[in-house]
Amino acid sequence: SDDWYRRAELAMSKGDEELAKEALTRRKSYQENADSMLVNLEGQKAAVEKLIANTRFLETKMTEAKSKKDTLKARSISAKTNKQVQDLVSGVSTSSALSAFEKMEEKVMSMEAETDAIGMLNAGTNELEDKFKALEGGDIDDELAKMKAGMLGDGGKKGGALPAGRPVSDAIESELEALRKKADNM
Repeated sequence: SDDWYRRAELAMSKGDEELAKEALTRRKSYQENADSMLVNLEGQKAAVEKLIANTRFLETKMTEAKSKKDTLKARSISAKTNKQVQDLVSGVSTSSALSAFEKMEEKVMSMEAETDAIGMLNAGTNELEDKFKALEGGDIDDELAKMKAGMLGDGGKKGGALPAGRPVSDAIESELEALRKKADNM
């Protein structure tokens, strides 16, 4: 818009009032367009911030759900173990006590091995999830940096829509389905 103002001044200095008026009209049009784009930019920034906040909230809820699932799983294993011990103890006679203790020891060792295996699987899964979260977080930062660079490079004259992202509902449904399957297997 500053260019059009200088052109209007030049036209006035040359005595062409009609050309100066046209230059000022164009200047006003460009200024209004720039102001509109600024408003759109602020709206886009707010939408991005809200999306980031919602994503963090969802991640927190997913972490809480996973923690609750792990707690319930541990309680289930403990209850099964207690039931097995009670069943063994109630069926033990004094003559077969040694045999019963050997069976109990075998079952406890089997359950400990199962618990260790589950722990190793969960540790590998958590490490893998953390790596993917770090990569996904980097993608968002890269996209935001590209968006900023694009807006600064255009002098703020172009508004843009956010790129299509992964549907949040699909990710939630996928995680919930996985949790349901694990709960059914317990």
